[in-house]
Amino acid sequence: MSQKRVFPILSWLPGYKREWLSGDISAGLTVGVMLIPQGMAYAMIAGVPPIYGLYASTFPLIIYALFGTSRQLAVGPVAIDSLLVLAGVSAFAEVGSEYFVELAILLAFIEGLILILFGFLRLGFLVNFLSKPVIGGFTAAAAIIIGVSQLRHLLGIQVQSSGNVFETLFLSFSEFSNWSVLSLVIGLLGIALILSVKRINRKIPGALTAVVVSILAVYFLNLSSESIRIVGDIPAGLPAFRLPNFNLEIMKKLLPAAFTIGLIAFTEAISISKAIQAKHRDYEIFPNQELFAIGIANIVGSMFQSFSVTGGLGRTAVNDQAGAKTGLASLISAALVMLTLLFLTPLFYYLPQAILASIIMVAVSGLIDIKYGKHLWNTDRREFIMLISTFLATLVFGIVNGILIGVLLSIGLVIFRVSKPHFAKLGRIKGTNYYRNVLRFNEAEEFEELLIVRFDAQLFFANCEFFKDSVLDWAEKKPKLKTVLIDAQPLNQIDSTASYMLLDLIKHFNDNGVEVIFAGVKGPVRDKFRKAKIATALGSNHFYMNVHEAVSHHLKEGGLPPEKLVTQSNEQ
Repeated sequence: MSQKRVFPILSWLPGYKREWLSGDISAGLTVGVMLIPQGMAYAMIAGVPPIYGLYASTFPLIIYALFGTSRQLAVGPVAIDSLLVLAGVSAFAEVGSEYFVELAILLAFIEGLILILFGFLRLGFLVNFLSKPVIGGFTAAAAIIIGVSQLRHLLGIQVQSSGNVFETLFLSFSEFSNWSVLSLVIGLLGIALILSVKRINRKIPGALTAVVVSILAVYFLNLSSESIRIVGDIPAGLPAFRLPNFNLEIMKKLLPAAFTIGLIAFTEAISISKAIQAKHRDYEIFPNQELFAIGIANIVGSMFQSFSVTGGLGRTAVNDQAGAKTGLASLISAALVMLTLLFLTPLFYYLPQAILASIIMVAVSGLIDIKYGKHLWNTDRREFIMLISTFLATLVFGIVNGILIGVLLSIGLVIFRVSKPHFAKLGRIKGTNYYRNVLRFNEAEEFEELLIVRFDAQLFFANCEFFKDSVLDWAEKKPKLKTVLIDAQPLNQIDSTASYMLLDLIKHFNDNGVEVIFAGVKGPVRDKFRKAKIATALGSNHFYMNVHEAVSHHLKEGGLPPEKLVTQSNEQ
């Protein structure tokens, strides 16, 4: 393996062009400015103090710039993963406690180990088990859970956030008498300000604008004494190097959460990376290297008091739009956050927690994609049901169970599709030599003595009974049937179970005076036929180059004779 594959930074750093610098600086500063309020806000989602959001926005960015293959991916804390951290750790520690923080950091370390292991084992394909409908349903539900979890900060009430959205809503409204009107007003104004700034100019950091305005308002109007919860003291200085608190017993308990977060984190990172890379084409995305890069970013980050990180969609889009050409942009973003940690943390003392809640609510509102749901409703009802099922399962049963149910639904849909693939009964289009599905083409004519079928998938143990039952069912409806013609052109693989099924089917038809013939059999499938004695059972005069030749010959229309059965394994 080349050094550039292990250290992708070597693919752009030695040949760095001067004209890239302005874009990287602009993007790095813009994303860094976004990261400061977002990092603090997402730390609140994860159940840890805001300072840990800034810690998660430093060393992980540097590590990804060294090992990541995407040149625009903006790594850092994200909303979904932060919520998963809260869900995974809250089962073992009180939210916000020192022990909770220790476990959140340890969880990032375990997640990193899992991702690196998957990278070495080249298991990037596992992300395929999270289909887009599952991700869409899970993300929409998670967005609602995140938004509801911030009500306590928006309303200024002392309510423990629950993984159950309905319980959280009930507890929040049961505390109506304790709502802080001032806190609610500040939060709503923060939401309005962020949305207004977005509409005016997307390049202006709306979240940072809301942070600055709210700090100034709280300070000069002396609102901190008026039932407004503020962030308060934030420790200054860079995060110290400290190994996570390794405890094998608790590590075993955190494994399921770490696996779930790792899978979601990789899914987010690889999907965003590929979407952005499609605009550039001057570099490649390697999924297994991305596993390693996100994994090592989490491991090193955990050693500097970071919780789970991955690529963020919004920040990556801004990074790309601002002109990022290489990973230098991420290094600049990390440097800006580090400067903030060293010199600017006192400025955030008067930051209202309601503003951080408003930043989160605006951010997660964009995760609910109603258009995609409408698209599935119009194009594929099965996938729409899977989206809705995952959405409801996540809301009712919680984050971890919801994604697990979604994965099981995805696997179930795959099993259903491979066990019952598209299988067509063919007829001839009148006046032509073309044969099409009789259910789709009304003008397709069937023959009384001939049944023509086409199986549009590989034939193997999971679907061979479906094949057999369908053919027998169609055959029963043709009392004058003399020949069954199987169009095998779409067939590219057949296993031993399917071979035995074909032998049994051929014997059944032969015993009833019905002949079985094949058209368009590919070389590799012919080899299987020969080895399984199917060719012997049929005879060499039962194979044709295409459907029309077979039909013409058997209907005595002057068609070509059967083709000679060739059995060389290299035939295509």
